[in-house]
Amino acid sequence: MENLRVLVSEIAYARNHTKLSPLQRSLIPVLSFASSLYGLALSLRHYLYHLGIFRKHRLPVPVISVGNLTWGGNGKTPMVEFIARWLADSGISPLILTRGYAGGDEARMLVRHLLGGPAKIGVGANRAAVAASYFEKYGHVDPRSSTSYERLCLNKVESHLNSEKVGAVILDDGMQHWSLHHDLEIVMVNGLVLWGSCHLLPLGPLREPLTALKRADVAVIHHADMVSEQGLKDAELMIREVKESLPIFYTRMTPSNFFEVSNINSKLPLGVLCNAIILCVSAIGSANAFVNAIEKIGASFVDRLDFSDHHIFQARDVDLIRRRLEELEDKFGSKPVVVVTEKDYDRDREIFKGLHPSKVLVLCSALEFPSQKGCTEKGFKKLLEESLGVKLRGLN
Repeated sequence: MENLRVLVSEIAYARNHTKLSPLQRSLIPVLSFASSLYGLALSLRHYLYHLGIFRKHRLPVPVISVGNLTWGGNGKTPMVEFIARWLADSGISPLILTRGYAGGDEARMLVRHLLGGPAKIGVGANRAAVAASYFEKYGHVDPRSSTSYERLCLNKVESHLNSEKVGAVILDDGMQHWSLHHDLEIVMVNGLVLWGSCHLLPLGPLREPLTALKRADVAVIHHADMVSEQGLKDAELMIREVKESLPIFYTRMTPSNFFEVSNINSKLPLGVLCNAIILCVSAIGSANAFVNAIEKIGASFVDRLDFSDHHIFQARDVDLIRRRLEELEDKFGSKPVVVVTEKDYDRDREIFKGLHPSKVLVLCSALEFPSQKGCTEKGFKKLLEESLGVKLRGLN
């Protein structure tokens, strides 16, 4: 199954099918038929919402949707965390609604990163029901109708009480979740691969046609630091062709430190792996970006084992990793270090401990807004503030 996923992913992002293997080309007619069926189902769903047969629920607080048009690697979860921190710092308690897809690695990572703050994380496919349960437990306050004093409350007792009340909802992977009204639609774009072949699933990576960009309020091109200037221009042109007025921002993941899988409280500097032999192991949507970040650290040699996005690691995978480590040690005469992503760590916090005595480190990174064409982090926060119709009085 894992091999089939890899084959299909390669087909989806191939711009020229003639360069595919004979096996992959033989799969194209089947994938094309499935893609047509998916497109019909998507159109029917749109039509049912248009007729009002499927209804949208409006929540009593602003809803920020962070989504994408393709599968994986778009920086969606780091953006959710960034917005949650911004809201919390502004005195608004956010509720993150996530489906908890494929083992819930993203939800676990968000819980770990946001622990101790006012952000709440609700997991479940029925986002409206999950939100209702949190509103019932904690209460809610709409920052658009509250005065700044009521929202930020200088009185410590009242401030504590208000911090429990949900003031905004962030929909993780919300673009295709049409049953909730979105006050702000943020679409994340993987700058390294864009939209692949531009076909719908499963022939291509698109979950909706590119025309869905018309619904977006802002587009964010992720991994912008790894994309050439011409590549960014091409991405911008494709976006502008669909919606000329759409604001475009740029983000990147900046590595900060490592920690050991056996000791989550450890904090090791990036330089600890200078001149080391490294094996990158990942099951994420954009493995190339992860490997590229490790290569820049200054390792002597970097090897990689890539699995499909959200892959659940099994004992046989640990055996595969062990064999690769033995090969690298025989080749270079020194013990390699395994490096994994935070998402892979949070998917199963015990599995990589099975590689002992080999050292296994987790790379920690943070979302940043490189200054690109006048688009800055401050400008993005200002856009969020204006789009939500709230005045945060320069708290950011």
